[in-house]
Amino acid sequence: MDDIFVARVMSSAVQTVAPDTLVEDAANTMLDNGIGSVVVVDDENQLEGILTTTDFVRIVAERQPKDQTPVSEYMTTDIVTTTAQDSIRDAADVIVERGFHHLPVVDEDEGVIGMVTTSDLAGYISRVKSPSPDE
Repeated sequence: MDDIFVARVMSSAVQTVAPDTLVEDAANTMLDNGIGSVVVVDDENQLEGILTTTDFVRIVAERQPKDQTPVSEYMTTDIVTTTAQDSIRDAADVIVERGFHHLPVVDEDEGVIGMVTTSDLAGYISRVKSPSPDE
């Protein structure tokens, strides 16, 4: 797995929002797309934060669910990322060690280019892993 790169397993259709997007709108984007996170980017597609389903637990606990709160108030800004050229083993190690479910994939010039999730990694492993022999 060391020679398999993140680009092979990442989802490149990443849903992004601006920092001033309301949390209600971000939640609707996540529901409409069946995803567990949105990436917060600036006007040049550079990563500013990530908002996940875990963040919504905190939002509901601390505020009225439909108040006019921008995602910038709740997004994680201390973000660990990967690149398309990193090995999936390294990405998987980060996900497991840090307890993440989402790992943004960034490019120095293009900004956010994808996302690696636990589902992406599990799907990859299920495709390449040989079935167990019948006993």
